[in-house]
Amino acid sequence: MRANEGDLLLVHGRTVGQHDRIAEIVEVLGTDGEPPYRVRFEDGHETVMSPGPDSVVRHHDRPRTG
Repeated sequence: MRANEGDLLLVHGRTVGQHDRIAEIVEVLGTDGEPPYRVRFEDGHETVMSPGPDSVVRHHDRPRTG
């Protein structure tokens, strides 16, 4: 899993009735975009996490230069 600051992390619910959660990656703490990441959830809660297989990175569209 590789991510950049500004990408979104979608964490799927693990049990029936648990909703998916979306967090913005505010800092990449690993090398070359690898975890762990400092993330901020929609409710403002921030944490450091190493996402598991139940998570997906949605890359932030960046304007192309050149």
